[in-house]
Amino acid sequence: MKTPVPDTVFAHLPVSAVIPDLRVALEKTGRAVLQAPPGAGKTTSVPLALLNEPWLAEKKIIMLEPRRLAARASAARMASMLGEKVGETIGFRIRQDRCLSSRTRIEVVTEGILTRMILEDPGLTGVGLIIFDEFHERSLQADLGLALCLDISEALREDLRLLVMSATLDSGPLSSLLGNAPIIVSEGRTFPVSTRFLPPRRGTNIEQACAEAIEALVAEEQGSILAFLPGEKEIRRTAQFLSSAGLPGHIDVHPLYGAMPPHEQDRALAPAGTGRRKIVLATSVAETSLTIDGIHIVVDSGLSRRSRFDVGSGMGHLVTTRVSAAEAAQRQGRAGRLGPGLGCRLWSEAEDRALAPFPPPEITEADLTPLRLDLAVWGARAEQLRWLDAPPAPALARAEDLLQAMGALDQDGRITQHGKAMAALPLHPRLSHMVLSAQSLGLGGLACLIAAVLAERDPARACRNADLRHRLELVQGKVKDASVDHRALSRIRDLSSGWQKKLGLKEESGTTKAGLVAALAFPDRIGKQRVQGTYTLSGGRSAALPPDDPLAVHDFLVVMDLDGRGANGRIFLAAPLERQDLESLFADSIEEQTVTCWDSRTGSVLSRVQQRLGALVLAEKVNTALDSHTATQVMAEGIRQTGLHCLPWDKQSQQFRARVTFLAQQNKDNWPDMTDAGLLDSLSDWFIPFANGLTRLEHLKRLDLLSALTAMLSWTQRQQLERAAPSHFTVPTGERIPLDYTSGEIPVLSVRIQQLFGCRTHPSIGEDTIPLTVHLLSPAGRPLQITRDLPGFWTGSYPAIRAEMRGRYPRHPWPDDPLTATPTNRAKPRGNT
Repeated sequence: MKTPVPDTVFAHLPVSAVIPDLRVALEKTGRAVLQAPPGAGKTTSVPLALLNEPWLAEKKIIMLEPRRLAARASAARMASMLGEKVGETIGFRIRQDRCLSSRTRIEVVTEGILTRMILEDPGLTGVGLIIFDEFHERSLQADLGLALCLDISEALREDLRLLVMSATLDSGPLSSLLGNAPIIVSEGRTFPVSTRFLPPRRGTNIEQACAEAIEALVAEEQGSILAFLPGEKEIRRTAQFLSSAGLPGHIDVHPLYGAMPPHEQDRALAPAGTGRRKIVLATSVAETSLTIDGIHIVVDSGLSRRSRFDVGSGMGHLVTTRVSAAEAAQRQGRAGRLGPGLGCRLWSEAEDRALAPFPPPEITEADLTPLRLDLAVWGARAEQLRWLDAPPAPALARAEDLLQAMGALDQDGRITQHGKAMAALPLHPRLSHMVLSAQSLGLGGLACLIAAVLAERDPARACRNADLRHRLELVQGKVKDASVDHRALSRIRDLSSGWQKKLGLKEESGTTKAGLVAALAFPDRIGKQRVQGTYTLSGGRSAALPPDDPLAVHDFLVVMDLDGRGANGRIFLAAPLERQDLESLFADSIEEQTVTCWDSRTGSVLSRVQQRLGALVLAEKVNTALDSHTATQVMAEGIRQTGLHCLPWDKQSQQFRARVTFLAQQNKDNWPDMTDAGLLDSLSDWFIPFANGLTRLEHLKRLDLLSALTAMLSWTQRQQLERAAPSHFTVPTGERIPLDYTSGEIPVLSVRIQQLFGCRTHPSIGEDTIPLTVHLLSPAGRPLQITRDLPGFWTGSYPAIRAEMRGRYPRHPWPDDPLTATPTNRAKPRGNT
């Protein structure tokens, strides 16, 4: 039955001008992209305008909103436009709340509701149009929902129509994704908004800066004020500053964030009373879809809180980041909905120019475990679907590993019966696996309670206690805490009770096994204490409790919430785990491994047989059957860490290495690299064959280093080495003088000057192609001259040296003509002149 929706209901809104084009596009192509600025009326007008289209055939319209607050508010607004109550023609479904009836034809849904509808009914029976509102927010669920809807429309439901609506996103890529769908642009009707930059004073926190700006604006401007802050904590601090400022009595301050009770959210959205002004302190929930009556001024902190998932650590954490230019524009646009407005930005113009153009898509930063499970239920891999931004492969791989460890996926990545049961529960896969697995242990009721605590806001975040059991006892009413969030406690009780009824479970009153149950959800976050309050987690990370936390007395913890940043993440929520429970629960996962490594502290090979759970060493003993090959491999690693100086270098091995290096520099053809880097890189080739039985640095003195280095050369190379880079040079007296290859690029011959008398050519090696650097020595072995031109020395510097030395060394020959003199290494006999 059609619901009469006269065009006059939305004719006053700017988007009405493009409704005819939108109707035609959806009728002809089945897909469209609507780009409309904030305030155009697209969220409320478009669904109503399309409700009675012939191609809809009285089927439902499902509109996906990325935020629960916007879903409730937009449903209420559309219902009021029809003069109805929510739950009649217009309804909504969000987590923990719904308002629908058999008459409902437009359902506003949020979070994972659309995905669950699709997985439960792939044909989307009775649905004719899916609208993705505020797609520029790029929520993970919106991206997944669109990918699944495209798959449905192309494989199962050619008649299913898709409409994507966005305020700031580049529509071109969206149109291409939708098969070159028509792009319809509404110019909107926004009033001019002037921009004022108000960077905080140095040393002023953002809450104080925001309060000071608001206080000044109250005195200088007219109209109500909407201020954007990153989170509830900042909102409450700003409200405290404003309370201390003593605002005029006709001004009301309202917080607005997603976790508030609906009636308090409604009060923040409602118009100010007659003769009153209001200040709304909101998170990013107020950026889109909502029009807050009476707002003429926006104060923007420029900050937003996002969830980021670290693939390397497997941890998700909230980070406070700068907004993008698009988000800043969205926020400022709130001031121009009803008339000319003012946007105050608490940053500088230079910072404004540096803003990123758009926020990052959530799919590129989120934990993809729920998405991977949903895809497995759907029977497709990510690469088989079409995405505006594909899920990152590393995050998907991490998610698949976790799901396989839980038994949700088989080794081929296909869904198992356990995985289907997990997906049927409206929980993160970790928690659904915990709830299902705990039932076999008789702890299903406790698992539901823990799941509710973890799925909701921490009711005792303000207390200096990270113990999960404290939260459970608060929910059960066993303990009292003045700082507790009672609204969160109430939601936790409702959630837990609902899941227990659905699964036919009894309520659990005990909390002693909380760690055992939580370990089912977080097998990669089981911590073993290293030192007081610092834990190694089974997944490889480190985590630490505050110094005064009572949990620090426990050897083993299950960590559920921690800061994902830094070397030691701070533990916010954990539960103690008994060793026997750990060993019983993970008996199939505990492995015995032989670990052989280099111990730099003792300078030795260390080998242990360990009982391990992931990165945790539960027990270990000395390995008495150390494999010699493994030991020498580790010994080589020890040398790499220590450096080549730990080897027993003597003069012979140093000279041999220098000779080979000299030839390699002269002729790089196949000579081994005996530089430090080269020798360290090839340790396995030349060191290990000579290292049998060496397991400590002090054992290296037994190493025949020269033989090990010599073995790096082939027989041919050894012969060539003797010819081209000999260890000695034969001087005219017939003596073999050792050459020094370590002093520079050219080998050095240090020889007494008398031993070279009669030598008419300069000493050289390598078939007389490389002249040596000759150090000419006195009879006492002291340097007289360094030359690479001996004939030139005889005719040049020699006469002066002869005149000086003959008186100092009268018993040694100093001939007038050294070229005709006989070489000698002896002094004149006594009595000869």
